Amino acid sequence: MTTTLITGANKGLGLETARRLLEAGHTVYAGMRDLGSGDAAKGLGAIPVELDVTDDASVAAALAALPGLDVLVNNAGIAGTSSGVDDLDVAAMESVLQTNLVGVVRVTQAALPLLRRSANPVVVNVASGLGVPRFLQDPARIESHVLAVPYTAAKAGVITLTVQYAKNLPGMRVNACDPGYTATDLNGHNGHQTVTEGTDAAVRLALLGPDGPTGELHDRDGRIAF
Repeated sequence: MTTTLITGANKGLGLETARRLLEAGHTVYAGMRDLGSGDAAKGLGAIPVELDVTDDASVAAALAALPGLDVLVNNAGIAGTSSGVDDLDVAAMESVLQTNLVGVVRVTQAALPLLRRSANPVVVNVASGLGVPRFLQDPARIESHVLAVPYTAAKAGVITLTVQYAKNLPGMRVNACDPGYTATDLNGHNGHQTVTEGTDAAVRLALLGPDGPTGELHDRDGRIAF
């Protein structure tokens, strides 16, 4: 049985990823800051676990509760409060980076001892096309119209982290995914994709075997060149 931990799995992309991996036969631990928001995950058959990616003790306790770990999906993220340079300050930057970037490191580092015991360890980091500089500069792409600094910088960092983790951990499959513009609470449900479409890449990467790619960024159509 494949044991999977998904952060931010009480709703949105995380919850849908949990649903689909449960259907694929995984035992899914659904990480969330508040166990009171875990009814939907529990209803699917996932096991809710209290996990705040910004808190060392919370992460350590969550990992200690797992019997093992084969797949880690770093999905937790926030949009932040800054919509551009005019309302940007250090606090806004730090808040997004702590959750969306440092949180990936905090959870992954805590998970490494368990992942190293797995016969097929896989890490999937939920990034974004907003972290790809050429997308931000291409007027034909929706990403180019987003001015917010913290979120885009954090997702660019997630992509780079993914490459570096893959290089450091050649025995694991470590990849990032771009969900695309998906209707979730993060964007006020304005995205044109469903959560199922938005989790296509994450699910595909979570199901990789030992011969699968590593250090790559994928969307639902396949690999994205950096």
